Amino acid sequence: MAGRFAPRPSRATVRGGHVAVPAGTAAGIPRQATAPARVRRWVPDGPLDLGLTLGPLRRGPADPTFRAAPDGSVWRACRTPAGPGTLRVRAYGGEVVGEAWGPGAVWLLDGLPALLGAADDPDAFVPRHRVVAHARHRRPGLRLTRTGLVLESLIPSVLEQKVTTVEAYAAWRTLVRTYGEPAPGPAPGRMYVMPAPRTWALIPSWEWHRAGVDDKRASTILRAVRVAARMEEAAGMEPDAARARLEVVPGIGPWTSAEVVQRSHGAADAVTVGDLHLPGIVGWALAGDRNADDAEMLRLLEPYAGQRHRAARLILLSGRVPPRRAPRMPVGDIGRL
Repeated sequence: MAGRFAPRPSRATVRGGHVAVPAGTAAGIPRQATAPARVRRWVPDGPLDLGLTLGPLRRGPADPTFRAAPDGSVWRACRTPAGPGTLRVRAYGGEVVGEAWGPGAVWLLDGLPALLGAADDPDAFVPRHRVVAHARHRRPGLRLTRTGLVLESLIPSVLEQKVTTVEAYAAWRTLVRTYGEPAPGPAPGRMYVMPAPRTWALIPSWEWHRAGVDDKRASTILRAVRVAARMEEAAGMEPDAARARLEVVPGIGPWTSAEVVQRSHGAADAVTVGDLHLPGIVGWALAGDRNADDAEMLRLLEPYAGQRHRAARLILLSGRVPPRRAPRMPVGDIGRL
């Protein structure tokens, strides 16, 4: 019975990268998507859940760069080294079909297997706790994505520093829609490609303020985009070296660098430290300790050395969180100041 019904999403499972992707059929493909500019077909070597694998790339339910369509496909609008591109991914009959448009289409299709976890090795993970084993059994299609892009994960991660996810998602949505460009091809809804580094650098200070971004986070992003080429070079480095490269930029610390390489590199061991909630969730799930700090979380995750990020994701996806004892963190609005 454990695998018969899909688990209901919770605030923990959503944060763990869960995106509900409807199980569409071939008849559900939109008419305008039947003749894409580029197509690639790929057969994964094991179970693949598109929603779980690509879910961490979505920054909120209204992210203008990400869509989960009713026909079961997932859409991404990206700024690649070759230029803007739109990617539509759909799994059907054990095969994955990728369709891409725009100058970045070839680059996106070349990276399709890595994006869907081809370089990931789920079999290297051995559950050591019942809750982790159960979560893995319920989510056999979990793969760790590798985008090969740094800034597209770095900028929204900086926006998420020290604020609620609601505030961070709203800021990302506002800035991308205002300064980005429409996604190439027949992308559904209002999808946009994030701004180019130079465009980020030219956003006026009052527009950051209107988007709810304080000077500290805005300054960190501006410092990063000024060395955008050096940041993107980190995609070809080992995760630890990439994190060291990112943390050279003032305002980027271990929390932010871990959040980036989890997506850009598919880093299975890049556990997030410095998070407000994660230590308590891990502590509660593995030891019944809701007051666990980073040191205790790392101690509890020691049995998963080399796979600590995967273990933390499975814990989040299990939905086991300590009961709330305090009000939610209030959502601020510096744009009204």
